[in-house]
Amino acid sequence: MTEGRGIDPLRLAEAAGGAALVLAAVALPVAWRTLDVSLLAVLAGMQALLTAAVYALHAVTFDYFRLTGHARETYFSYTQRKD
Repeated sequence: MTEGRGIDPLRLAEAAGGAALVLAAVALPVAWRTLDVSLLAVLAGMQALLTAAVYALHAVTFDYFRLTGHARETYFSYTQRKD
């Protein structure tokens, strides 16, 4: 948790990596042949928007779990059954 320290660099790096994977998988193959400066600006804007959205979603989700003490009470696994 950042607790007044600003942006968490590891969380930001994870969000940027996730956004880059999405753009590389979805937008880049379609736009590769027509890649120019204006399209790069659009892709950079999409990268920034996706990074901000993923960062905010992770921050809200994980900080909520930490603040509320939400944790598993028991270990649950589909592969290890005790009969």
